[in-house]
Amino acid sequence: MAFPGRLSSVKSHDSQRRTDTGTENAGEIPHAKKPRSRPPTSLRDKLGFLQGHLPSYSGPYQVGSMDIEVPAENPRTFSNITRKHRHVLQLETVLFTLYYPAAIGSGTGRDPAGHKRWSRETWLPRPRCELAKGYGKFAGVPEPLSVAWFAATSMLTKLRAFRNAPPARHWPPEGPLKKPGYKRKDQQGPPPPGQPDEPQFPVMFFSHGLGGTRTAYSSMCGEFASYGFVVCAVEHRDGSGPRTFVNHRRGPDGSVDQHPVSEKVDHWPEEIERGYHVIDYLFPKDNPMDTSPSNDQGVDTELRLAQIDMRLGEFEEAHRVLCEIVKGNGEQIAKQNLRGKGYKGGTSRGLEGVDWSTWTNRFHIDKLTVAGHSFGAATVIEALRNTERFQHVHAGIIYDIWGAPIKPPADDPRHRIHSPLLGINSEAFMYWQSNFDRVMSLMKEATEQGAPAYLCTVRGSIHVSQSDFTLLYRHICSLLLKATVHPERAIDLNVSASLEFLRDVTSGSGRSIIERCLTDEKLLQTDLLEDVPDLHKPKEELIAMKLKVKHEFRTRLSAKIQRKLKRKKRHGFYKPGDEIWMHFKPEEDLLRAWRERTLGSHDLDEEDLQNDTVDSSDQEAELNSSP
Repeated sequence: MAFPGRLSSVKSHDSQRRTDTGTENAGEIPHAKKPRSRPPTSLRDKLGFLQGHLPSYSGPYQVGSMDIEVPAENPRTFSNITRKHRHVLQLETVLFTLYYPAAIGSGTGRDPAGHKRWSRETWLPRPRCELAKGYGKFAGVPEPLSVAWFAATSMLTKLRAFRNAPPARHWPPEGPLKKPGYKRKDQQGPPPPGQPDEPQFPVMFFSHGLGGTRTAYSSMCGEFASYGFVVCAVEHRDGSGPRTFVNHRRGPDGSVDQHPVSEKVDHWPEEIERGYHVIDYLFPKDNPMDTSPSNDQGVDTELRLAQIDMRLGEFEEAHRVLCEIVKGNGEQIAKQNLRGKGYKGGTSRGLEGVDWSTWTNRFHIDKLTVAGHSFGAATVIEALRNTERFQHVHAGIIYDIWGAPIKPPADDPRHRIHSPLLGINSEAFMYWQSNFDRVMSLMKEATEQGAPAYLCTVRGSIHVSQSDFTLLYRHICSLLLKATVHPERAIDLNVSASLEFLRDVTSGSGRSIIERCLTDEKLLQTDLLEDVPDLHKPKEELIAMKLKVKHEFRTRLSAKIQRKLKRKKRHGFYKPGDEIWMHFKPEEDLLRAWRERTLGSHDLDEEDLQNDTVDSSDQEAELNSSP
């Protein structure tokens, strides 16, 4: 079936990929802009060599966070998969971390509960030693060694978000969007024309990959929050994380036995007695390496599809909780919260000091963006296809998707992708041919339904470049996995491309907040690449795991010197294609039709309709004017 996408991009991948020897500097480490300014804000930042630290956020908002775990409205099991005579996939509570724009003054003075010092949650969720052991089991490392490693590197690392901070109620200032976000924090500007004095923020759901947690992507989630998004990072209890703790509900007096465990889930007696149970990473039976590209057995379809089904259930439960908060029922949610004092993984502060009245109508709940990394991106695809079940989802973003667990598109056209879709690959995953072909098929599927779709690759990146691991363990990622992109710049590129995409396919105040906060790098206007270079392609047994850099020391040193010399010039050095490759994008007519259909012609101005025809010389001058 023909579809109105860029045919040149499709043709180059319908057959075996060819090496592009004509692309200028294809095999070199690309020219790159500096990461956005994130100056250190504390002694912990300046002494980062003692413990890994995460960079502050670059957007114009301060960021707050809160951990919420509440009982599911509909507890149930998924599939008939059992281990030790118990269902392994059962939904009893939903746990997520909420990252959001915080009010002016967050982080200074007393916190909302009256404490002298503001609190920031640790990056490794509590109980930290137990999580470290879970990572050891996931990686096949002895527990003592795993605990020692995390204790020496990131056990004390903290998120950059202030716990339980009040939500922002202001618009950031107007002015040149290239001004560093940290210089615009704690400043208020006028609302855009036609918008209320207090903004309503757009909402994003984020789904982690295998081995991930709700905090493993805190830099991506926090960056979006600093640019005006409320991000719900769900911790999946489907056996895809290293280790997670599910608290059981308690009675009015706090005792476990006062509240019977739901008959729809099953527990061992000792779990009921202690009030929680543990879920470790679930390896497929007789096929523990089903994620490997070289695995002849292929993916464990039964397990992975069941896990995705449970993840969708967790999305629904988290959406229900957010609906209650935005309606003004946050107090009731706080009373149900199982992450306070006395609960496993909880803290003494819990949701202490939160003024829930400030959350009423603070964010949009009828239009959501769903985003995810790797296996989480596969979850996003299934959410987009289930349009009747997820009517509130209006766009999807897939970061380095693992395509093997995804089912083929249904015969029923209603169960295909009808929403705009953005895919951002790492260069390491781009060389995985069968996976790349699956991603391209998703772009075609969306385009056939009339929805705009984009697919690009961040040059020099590896699979963990969209998580916190590359920020905390940057030397390992560089020396062993051969990543060449600056880890903070990789986050910048992913967030910038995502915001440009959402600006172009959304409407209302959600779009207004993006336009006010966005630093437009025009990444999605990058020209299509006919053929993908494979000069960084590793050996087949290392596909998707790492890159190959020839003459590494000389190549890296030469690139570093060239960047410093060329950055001294104002123009003629940088263009977006130096840092990303564009594989697929919608034709201008399709994008125009989508905007007119979803935004309404009265909401479109001349700049909207001519967004893809900006003079290239103006683009270059604008991009190179930033530091």
